[in-house]
Amino acid sequence: MDPRPPPPADPRLADPRALPALYRLAALTGRVDDPGAALREMLEELVATFRADAGSIALVNPRTGRLEVEVQVGLPADTAPWGLQPGHGVTGWCVLNARALLVPDVAVEPRYIAVRPAARGEMAAPMRAGEQVIGAIDLESDRAGHFQPDDLALLERLTAEATRIVQQLWRTQALQAKARQLETLLTTGQALVAKLETQELLDTLTRDTRRMLQGSACALYLHDAARGTVRCGALDAPGAPARPAGEQPAAAGFAAAALHTRRQVEFADVRSPAFHSIADLPQEAALHAALLTPLLFEGEVLGVLAVFTAGPHRFDNDEKRVCTTLASLGAVALQNARLYARVFQSEETLRKQEQLTTLGLLAAEIAHEIRNPLTVLKLLHGGLGFDFAPGDPRRTDVRVIGEKLDQLESIVTRVLSFAKAPSSLHARWNLAEIIADTLVLVRPKLAQAKIQLRYEPPATLLLVEANQGQLQQVLLNLLLNAMQAMPEGGALALTLAPAAEGSTALDLTDTGTGIPEAVRGRIFDSFFSGRPDGTGLGLAIAQRILQAHHGDIALVATGPGGTTMRITLPLVKS
Repeated sequence: MDPRPPPPADPRLADPRALPALYRLAALTGRVDDPGAALREMLEELVATFRADAGSIALVNPRTGRLEVEVQVGLPADTAPWGLQPGHGVTGWCVLNARALLVPDVAVEPRYIAVRPAARGEMAAPMRAGEQVIGAIDLESDRAGHFQPDDLALLERLTAEATRIVQQLWRTQALQAKARQLETLLTTGQALVAKLETQELLDTLTRDTRRMLQGSACALYLHDAARGTVRCGALDAPGAPARPAGEQPAAAGFAAAALHTRRQVEFADVRSPAFHSIADLPQEAALHAALLTPLLFEGEVLGVLAVFTAGPHRFDNDEKRVCTTLASLGAVALQNARLYARVFQSEETLRKQEQLTTLGLLAAEIAHEIRNPLTVLKLLHGGLGFDFAPGDPRRTDVRVIGEKLDQLESIVTRVLSFAKAPSSLHARWNLAEIIADTLVLVRPKLAQAKIQLRYEPPATLLLVEANQGQLQQVLLNLLLNAMQAMPEGGALALTLAPAAEGSTALDLTDTGTGIPEAVRGRIFDSFFSGRPDGTGLGLAIAQRILQAHHGDIALVATGPGGTTMRITLPLVKS
């Protein structure tokens, strides 16, 4: 036998009612997920344990500071919900003083506030969370003297356990809400990045933000820094109200504070007289509080996301963080959409340049073909030695023929000169920067086509004497060709490195279907294309541009696993 005496019993469990009641309270954590349902079952357990006739659990509203009844048993239906200021009534006194209170007979208790006429006895215990009181549990009896000091001691013990349990449920509920919130953010982020049409993107951002923050409305104001204006680009609210039309000066619009400070701004009441003169504030919805969050991208304010609530509301830190995250995602997605629009504009410009270049090439080829027989005509005409008498009309005819031959030669010379790229447009460029600027235009389109891009700029400076626009035209043509060769996605690698004899080589390698063997030798021929919708001019023009830059383009390798094209250009010394 153990000679040591048994440990002393916990005096808090000496009451025979304590252990069963604690067990049933603790069992709630494994059976109930909703804190509200748990509070109701707790109150019913306490009423049964103490044979009370009525009871309530009131919690402190963190926004108003009032005690508000969450659950009740035995109270008249028309008395709830009700609230108390801390210090008022028996329950309010417990909260204010963080102490339990026993009232054997309410008839002689000045702090008692009558809610139930039949009540004769009352006791209450504060719900402590560390140093803070978050609420109170109150029990009533229809018999004076029903509650005794040992009842109050047990109520304090059971209230402490109930408080621990409900806090645990609150934490679990908060974690679950954050998990859902994170999942929604991820889904929203993926959806936003995939939106490449600007208006669809704005509508999605405002809709998801309003739903996630459970607001009554959400608006997105677009900022035009160059013009110094803002306009409401999207508005989401029940009933689909019309969004404010027109532009406003940035300094006078609703989003002015967030634009100026580049930080979140919170307004307690947008229906106050101070906001009456603001034209771009939504008027249809019953709005009250508002949280404005700027959309920032690399230091530039692209717009402002505004969330509205229908009643008084103080946005907590979690809501502000969610808004900041959504605004950041929206800024990136909006910038992507703008870049994507630039890609289409660049494509259209490229097509127009191809057309103009084609016309120039055709004119040059025609002029070149005309010049050869024209030269022969001039030589033959000069060698005929016509010498007619001064009064002979044929003398004038010979002179006119000679003048027209000279005029034709001048026209041919001007056409050939116009077809050449003017050397005055050439300048020294860092080839890596030209490549990087071109890739900025096509990155969104590559992402949409599920093509992974790999490009590492070289460590050394590679300078070329070139026409920047023409080199970008060549690169865009090759990049678009590679994308068309990978309709199901793939990978595209660009490798830039110095080559032999003072030149540099840029290899573009895709994982497409390759070039058929039968056409490999003709890919640089004018008007020859391996695609039904192709013009057959892209590679021909690219070759001519590079040759005009004293460089070249070549097919290095091709096959079912992909194609590698190589551009070579001479380097200039820095």
